[in-house]
Amino acid sequence: MLTSLQYLAGFASGGLVGFVLGLVGGGGSVLAVPLLLYVVGLKDPHQAIGTSALGVAANALAGLWSHARAQNVNWRCGCVFAGAGVMGALGGSTLGKLVDGQSLLVLFAILMLVVAVQMFRSRGQQGNEGAECNRDNLRKVLGFGFGTGAFSGFFGIGGGFLIVPGLVASTSMPMYRAVGTSLVAVAAFGITTALNYATSGLVIWALAAVFICGGVVGSLAGTRTARALADSKGRLNMIFAAFVALVAVYVLSRSFHLVSG
Repeated sequence: MLTSLQYLAGFASGGLVGFVLGLVGGGGSVLAVPLLLYVVGLKDPHQAIGTSALGVAANALAGLWSHARAQNVNWRCGCVFAGAGVMGALGGSTLGKLVDGQSLLVLFAILMLVVAVQMFRSRGQQGNEGAECNRDNLRKVLGFGFGTGAFSGFFGIGGGFLIVPGLVASTSMPMYRAVGTSLVAVAAFGITTALNYATSGLVIWALAAVFICGGVVGSLAGTRTARALADSKGRLNMIFAAFVALVAVYVLSRSFHLVSG
């Protein structure tokens, strides 16, 4: 049983993830698992992944609503990409449950470093105008969808940092539309992963609910802050990328300490 203090920490952790997502966009959900482990105090990495996946899906659905109202979502392409990705997420999450928890954390930390590098490299990227989803690029869309879904399911993350460039590479859609469309896949992957983990009793539903509530509050604050600091978005991305890298180093050091101890 979790304590009241742990639930409070869960709300605060959800708020931080939501704030980061609202402030800088993709990449923020990668903090969910470390926060649940080292701030909330969950002992099982698999529980942290299963619970965070549900929170990531809820955050994505909230963001999708906003982007849909702004007509920044290509529903056809998003559904095709997500449909292929759901199969990948199911396989990835099934494999993730079979991997030892500490080994999974080491791989997760390495992924965080990749996220940091990707965010740093794309800090000034605007994207390209171009064609959308069609018969000519269907195989590419399906391939990118399945691959990103597998990564998302295995690590229990939103995977927006992979999905957005995957959509741009496979369809040449504008970056702003790729960001909105990616949330269709993020939500689908998160729900698939959470349900798969739930079948093994690896989702703490009450904690997930508290985490989601915190995320809603945080995302509203993050979005407002992002508007006020719109001219500094590139710098904010760089700062957050450095922060993610530091968290990754911390996770690696904790994992190696447990192994050596």
